[in-house]
Amino acid sequence: MQTAIDQDIHIPYEVSDEQLEFFRTNGFIKLKQVLSAETIQHFGEEITRLTLQLNTQDLPLEERSTYGKAFLQVMNLWEHSAIVREFVMSQRLGKLAAGLLEVSGVRLYHDQSLYKEPGGGITPWHADQYYWPLATDRTLTAWIPLQKTPVDMGALSFCAKSQAVEFGRDLIISDESERQIQENLQSQNFEIVEEPFDLGEVSFHLGWTFHRAGPNTSINPRSVMTVIYMDHDMHLKEPTNANQKHDWETWCPGAEVGQVIDTPKNFVIYTR
Repeated sequence: MQTAIDQDIHIPYEVSDEQLEFFRTNGFIKLKQVLSAETIQHFGEEITRLTLQLNTQDLPLEERSTYGKAFLQVMNLWEHSAIVREFVMSQRLGKLAAGLLEVSGVRLYHDQSLYKEPGGGITPWHADQYYWPLATDRTLTAWIPLQKTPVDMGALSFCAKSQAVEFGRDLIISDESERQIQENLQSQNFEIVEEPFDLGEVSFHLGWTFHRAGPNTSINPRSVMTVIYMDHDMHLKEPTNANQKHDWETWCPGAEVGQVIDTPKNFVIYTR
């Protein structure tokens, strides 16, 4: 079985011209059958185990902030497990990321697991790149559910074509970002895509694409792994907020403003 899993995470997944154009236009795409059920089970068990072991949330749901209710979150699991590192180094996912970004290679920004407990709350509208001290928009998140994920479990939803919208980019994930961004997107009649994820389906979205997730009203946890990719020639920019400064120090230690982010934590995953 291991040989089949190795092949599954490393053999290329071809994207059509139509799919690439969809991504260019909409700032996100969902692709079916990217990973097999066996592969998801193999890596998912380790990812979920580490998430529950390493997360530091000890408050009951009702006492947490909106962000705290959204999910249990653990970052850079690859540093804790050779199994997870193998998954993060997937050539299939890396090549997909590079192809969608239309760059010759990608390196890791960081990974993170997002475990939405039964009864977990919404993940408010936001754009990820607000938090990242990265010089260009050639950034991408792969959102990889580790089980079939119906909408009522908190499937990720996207605002199509919102990657160019500047209003709301500077709002941290909060009740206020949910309210203000929602009102702005509705006023401009943007299409909101909220759909279930089949087992093996993976989504990719740009750093400036607005997205959210509903609450988990099911009786089962929603376990998700994400990998954040950036152009392998990405330069560090001068941080413009405290979150970006924190990210620089935490996920790109030793990188210098104006230089390629080439640190031991930001290794190249795929290059042509």
